[in-house]
Amino acid sequence: MNAASTAGGSLAGRTIVVTRATDQAGTLATALADRGATVVELPVVAIDNPADGGAALAAALDAAIDRRADAGWLVVTSPNGARRVADRLAGRPWPGRIAAVGPMTAEPLLAAGHLVDLVPGRAVAEGLLEDLPAPTTEGERVLLARAEVARDVLPDGLVDAGFAVEVVVAYRNVDPTVDPDVLAAAATADLATFTSESTVLRFTALVGDRRPSAAACIGPISGAAARTAGYEVVEADPHSVAGLVAAVERWAAGPA
Repeated sequence: MNAASTAGGSLAGRTIVVTRATDQAGTLATALADRGATVVELPVVAIDNPADGGAALAAALDAAIDRRADAGWLVVTSPNGARRVADRLAGRPWPGRIAAVGPMTAEPLLAAGHLVDLVPGRAVAEGLLEDLPAPTTEGERVLLARAEVARDVLPDGLVDAGFAVEVVVAYRNVDPTVDPDVLAAAATADLATFTSESTVLRFTALVGDRRPSAAACIGPISGAAARTAGYEVVEADPHSVAGLVAAVERWAAGPA
């Protein structure tokens, strides 16, 4: 389904692909359409519960709450994980401290009434490792809720820093059914937007060589994946939907 564009605007005459999961695409698609773009919504990943239905996440949260003083840090790395953590906490306060990789990731927890103690200056795993205080006790606990498939930079870095890390799967990315007509429209677009490494890889595999030459990426991880795949990349700063929209506008404006 495509978002209708408005007449005029900074992106008038441009066709932009939004590759986010269906339940997350609306804000970005609307913002681009409001600026005059023709938006092709092609979700290349869908978000699903873990194979266990979230049982491991619920058990890990319950165990940490039961320990109370020894709960340690709760770390979430994406809005998808944060939403599922908030749902599983069901209004119960986290007895330790909470860290979220970026303001978008913090939002679901803040909306549920939780205090987020740390949001790093850089919304990537490396930024969290830079900003997270050293363990206050030997083997201080970290419960890391993340996707089924994810980079090991964060858990490995936390272990190296002296934390005792428990990794629990909060959600998984699955391949959705793709409409061939939408795929054809996406292949001839001017630019594709990417919010994760997985969206870069999946979109590129779907469209093959006939694809947009340019990409707007929400951060350095998706940006690196897009450059490796051969796209001409413009990167969001800050790493947010608003930053991504601004990056698309910079691309559309061309060289200064």
